[in-house]
Amino acid sequence: MPTALAVPRLVRPRSVRAWWRDAAGLTAWLSVLFVTALWVSGRGVQDLGSPAGFLTSAGRLTGLVAADLLLLQVLLMARIPWVERSYGQDELARRHRLAGFASIVLLAAHLVLISLGYAATDRSGVVAEVWTLVTTYPGMLLATAGTAALVMVAVTSIRAARRRLRYESWHLLHLYAYLGAGLALPHQLWTGADFTASPVATAFWWTAYGAAAGAVLVFRLGRPVWLNVRHRLVVERVVREGPGVVSVHLRGRHLDRLSVAAGQFFVWRFVSGPGWTRGKPFSLSAAPGGDRLRITAKNLGPGSRRLATLEPGTRALFEGPYGRLTGTVRKGSKLAMFASGIGITPLRALLAELPYQPGDAVLLYRARRPADLLFRHELEELAARRGVRIHYLLGRRSRDRSSWLPAGYAPVPDDAVLHRLVPGIADHDVYVCGPDTWTRAVLEGARRAGVPADRVHSELFGW
Repeated sequence: MPTALAVPRLVRPRSVRAWWRDAAGLTAWLSVLFVTALWVSGRGVQDLGSPAGFLTSAGRLTGLVAADLLLLQVLLMARIPWVERSYGQDELARRHRLAGFASIVLLAAHLVLISLGYAATDRSGVVAEVWTLVTTYPGMLLATAGTAALVMVAVTSIRAARRRLRYESWHLLHLYAYLGAGLALPHQLWTGADFTASPVATAFWWTAYGAAAGAVLVFRLGRPVWLNVRHRLVVERVVREGPGVVSVHLRGRHLDRLSVAAGQFFVWRFVSGPGWTRGKPFSLSAAPGGDRLRITAKNLGPGSRRLATLEPGTRALFEGPYGRLTGTVRKGSKLAMFASGIGITPLRALLAELPYQPGDAVLLYRARRPADLLFRHELEELAARRGVRIHYLLGRRSRDRSSWLPAGYAPVPDDAVLHRLVPGIADHDVYVCGPDTWTRAVLEGARRAGVPADRVHSELFGW
């Protein structure tokens, strides 16, 4: 029976170029500076002389920066390939969250300052002024609804709220950010003096909104539709790999033309049963090749649990590939892989795809018990065929210290264990995948062991 294991491929993702990341970051900062310059050119500084002018002008500035950050949020998560490959999804998510909370705080400041400033100018009460603004100014009702949507997204993005939500529910709620941004547009373009004061300002804001909307339409909608029509993936079979863990083997058309690498993940939807429209991210667990792919997941919720119930022939819809935990970030010839639990999936695929000499790749695989080791026969086949050195680290983690090692290693510092298990670890590219807390412990151990920061590669998949 055909499998998805290590078949040669024809198309590989392009290598990450350092200037892509720098260019994206510089563009973001320049946009903030530019909108500030627009505020200055629109008498923003001159209007600070009186109390009413100060409140109104400060409200204009906070509104401008809030709008710019809102658009930057959209662009950060629009799945633009060169941006995504430069930063990786975990860092993009962190920056998106930071920009999001900053934009909400500035938006709140904008609402308060503008209301106080207009009330002071009109010598009216604040409540009456707010009512007048919302009910009589063009686009303000839409902007109020958009603000409510954005506040809901911000509240559900707080860590305590995310812990109470399923990924699928959080993702659905998060889509209201697009609605909020869209509803705010008419108010800004109809009544915002800083948007219409000059041809330069008008051109900038229309271009910014057009770029954000275009990125969403092309990369979040158009590209996935095109790839699904082209490749038509279906479930070939479902294989139980261990307690609560299954692999889904998929087949499709022209997959040799799909630019995907080992270590990447897709957002999957399987057209079967209620709730199929909710996407769930799963990494490839085998090197992509031929006309087949394989994903592996542990039963951690409804999205992963339903994989075990899939029938052969079920249509699979996907978005991606995403992630930069690939060979494109590699710096040298030696590899040190650190996996815990289901985190073995992308590293197993990388060990099959990446080039290395016998003895130049080592895998440290953390699990509570032998029955929890996934792909053990495949890993030992790689060890025999390609010379991968494997260390299984079994047992419960120590409760006395923050360590990625089992409790039996407690008397020995983490970095000392690293030097013993991976001699010359500072000369290796370190790939890490596992639970967030465990991954951070590995990264700290690698830092103390002298591994350069640019040789450490990981992606945290927390949302």
